[in-house]
Amino acid sequence: MKQEHVATTRSGELAGSAARERILETAARLFYRDGYRAVGVDTIVAESGVAKMTLYRHFPSKDDLIAAYLERTNEQLLAWMEGLIASHRDPRVALEALFDGVGKLASSPECLGCAFVAAAGEFPEHDHPGHEAAMAHKRAVLRRLRELAERAGARDANALAGELLLIMDGAWSAARVFGSGSHGRQASRAAKDLIAAHV
Repeated sequence: MKQEHVATTRSGELAGSAARERILETAARLFYRDGYRAVGVDTIVAESGVAKMTLYRHFPSKDDLIAAYLERTNEQLLAWMEGLIASHRDPRVALEALFDGVGKLASSPECLGCAFVAAAGEFPEHDHPGHEAAMAHKRAVLRRLRELAERAGARDANALAGELLLIMDGAWSAARVFGSGSHGRQASRAAKDLIAAHV
């Protein structure tokens, strides 16, 4: 039998990157569902089955773990956006397809709001790693929306991008407050009406 690539220590604890991945996956689930301040390190240790010493070896502080979670979430969300956009050569159609996806996700049970809005709310200090990650993510989304708006021929690409981001964030907020099947699904129609008014 081939030896498993993922090694364990003599105590049975996951080693190296496998332990880090388990910690991060556990933290992601708990932070997204319950919030950042509500979830303590002891809860993450208990849920992940990884020793506290191992957690601190990979993430020296809870803030480091929050930052790693938000970095990964940023990468995943931007990749998700690009996946919705990529198959459409027409930038206006790409924008509309993106917000079809936003409406669909915002009305699904797995959507519990925006991890970045939550981070900015729980960490209002602008120099906190969580708030910095939230700001960086929203700026990246805004920048991508502005690029598409410019290519689509919007009269004011900055204004359209900002208004579309408001629709997106509103959809995520509706999902968190009202749950699955919320009016967040109307993000698609609202975005299309807005795009038509600008382009």
